[in-house]
Amino acid sequence: MKTVLVGVGQAGGKITTALAEFDAQMGFGSVLDALEINTAKADLSELPMDTALIGQDKVSGHGVGGDNELGAEVMESDINEVMGTVSEKIDARTEAVVVIAGLGGGSGSGGAPVLVRRLKRVYDIPIYALGILPGKDEGTLYQVNAGRSLKTLAREADSLLLVDNDAWKQSGESVSEGYDAINQNIARRFGLLFAAGEATQGVAESVVDTSEVINTLRSGGLAALGYASSLASDDPTENLNAITSTARNALLTGSSLPGATDADSALLVIAGNPERISRKGVEKARRWLEDETGSMQVRGGDFPIESDRVAALILLGGVERSNRVERFLERARLALEEEREKKETEVDRRSVFETDELENLF
Repeated sequence: MKTVLVGVGQAGGKITTALAEFDAQMGFGSVLDALEINTAKADLSELPMDTALIGQDKVSGHGVGGDNELGAEVMESDINEVMGTVSEKIDARTEAVVVIAGLGGGSGSGGAPVLVRRLKRVYDIPIYALGILPGKDEGTLYQVNAGRSLKTLAREADSLLLVDNDAWKQSGESVSEGYDAINQNIARRFGLLFAAGEATQGVAESVVDTSEVINTLRSGGLAALGYASSLASDDPTENLNAITSTARNALLTGSSLPGATDADSALLVIAGNPERISRKGVEKARRWLEDETGSMQVRGGDFPIESDRVAALILLGGVERSNRVERFLERARLALEEEREKKETEVDRRSVFETDELENLF
């Protein structure tokens, strides 16, 4: 799939950079171009790609301070300039635009839905969003922002690919190490998905092309991506069980949205050396995926790549019924109530000093 990546906000910029660098390193040629948009000038200066600073008349390059309503307002006011910059990246080869943002911050969670909506009005190609949910230990403001942004992006984008920050975080890591590891995991997994069909290291027996990805995501709403890998034998017949168990791990333990198994559609991609891939294993894994997701729209194929490992990618389309999403939205709702209660308490405390019985000092 030939993509143009547009990162919005700090997290969006870092993930866009990681994706573009992974694609270049692997030589896939899937990422045609990339752009990062932000309201904070300092965040843009660290990125090795084309950038666009927005909202200078409102925040003077200092960011929106986690205020995603202000982030949306800034993107809306500068949308014509932004679209002009994005249009320079999109050409006849472009098969999809992917807008990437962290859903908990201000610039990304507020600006991404505005940009996606305008892109949808202008371009007749899929406009996908890749959104990162904040972890459970992140602040109340991040939960509220993400709840609003998730619902809006799911409505505006052709599909919202979700990553739960807690899903791919390793225990014992520092905050910065955790985010860096998550970004690299996102880049590797989604980089392989977008590159499926751009075979540069061999010939696939059962080709996975752009249309397979697009059709899997056609139902819209929320989507999730699972990934797992294992060592492969030189003999493909010995890899039958390795392929089926790797596919099960991809869905049940390696998903970007843990617990999401019911889906409207699914795509199974087996990546590895074509001479090591067991066709019976691929078909067995595909049938298992049909049973596990409850969907009759399960596509499958392989992605040739030089490696001594076999990897399974499972893309799920239409996972609104995920318990993980429901729990997150409930967390966001409770966080919003907590914020409202704080504001009411602050008003009550200030009212103690509002009395006509005392004169002001000045």
